[in-house]
Amino acid sequence: MGAVATEIAHEAEDTLNDPATAEAARRLDTAGRPDVALGTLLRLWAKTSTAPLVLLIDEIDALVGDSLVSVLRQLRAGYAHRPAAFPQSVVLCGVRDVRDYRIHAGSGREVITGGSAFNIKARSLRLGDFTRTEVEALLGQHTVESGQGFSAEALQAVWEQTRGQPWLVNALAREICFPAEALRPPGRPISEKDVFEAREALILSRETHLDQLADKLREPRVRRVIEPLLSGGDAAYSDRDFEYARDLGLVAPDPPLRIANPIYGEVLPRELT
Repeated sequence: MGAVATEIAHEAEDTLNDPATAEAARRLDTAGRPDVALGTLLRLWAKTSTAPLVLLIDEIDALVGDSLVSVLRQLRAGYAHRPAAFPQSVVLCGVRDVRDYRIHAGSGREVITGGSAFNIKARSLRLGDFTRTEVEALLGQHTVESGQGFSAEALQAVWEQTRGQPWLVNALAREICFPAEALRPPGRPISEKDVFEAREALILSRETHLDQLADKLREPRVRRVIEPLLSGGDAAYSDRDFEYARDLGLVAPDPPLRIANPIYGEVLPRELT
């Protein structure tokens, strides 16, 4: 709670020029009363604000166990006091839907599902993949800024290898355009060969995003979808299993069932073995 309150203080002061909220955050007894500290801060902030507040908490599922339970419960407790004494709306940004949180509370290690701990969710919005047009527009911005063009084959290869997965598109483009952290000479258009060389370098580098695929594969409901898909065996998964794997971006959103993109298709079997 101390870390959460400190980040809110920084944002209030640096982004909103709100030193009063920043000072209120610093005065909180986050060690003695962690179960009410966040709710108290948000209540004070809302009561002194001249307009309804909208709070966005990024990487919410980086919190685990009792910390996540406490945040969800404090947000739930403040819900009835909106907007005069609590934020009008709260956006929780993370890899998983709130309904998919399975949280082991420290007291007795009982499992608390996200839905029961936070049953006031209005809507889930999934950040979709880029379309092919958007991928080409993004790469076109680099061409405008640097004068470095992409061949038609290179554009096709970037799209086919990433299928618009936002992190992959940006990571692959960076590896293509800035090998060894230096701008590729702009005199020659980027070729299909450059794309595949960058693809291999990206996979071998085990960047954090790709490395974290192993963590997702440890979850039984993900393995039920991915393992038979890769091995060709019989699949025994539910619609919820598929939806969960799809929401994590591991499988394509449309039929037939397949790995989301060729880069994942190479990384996932390595992680399963």
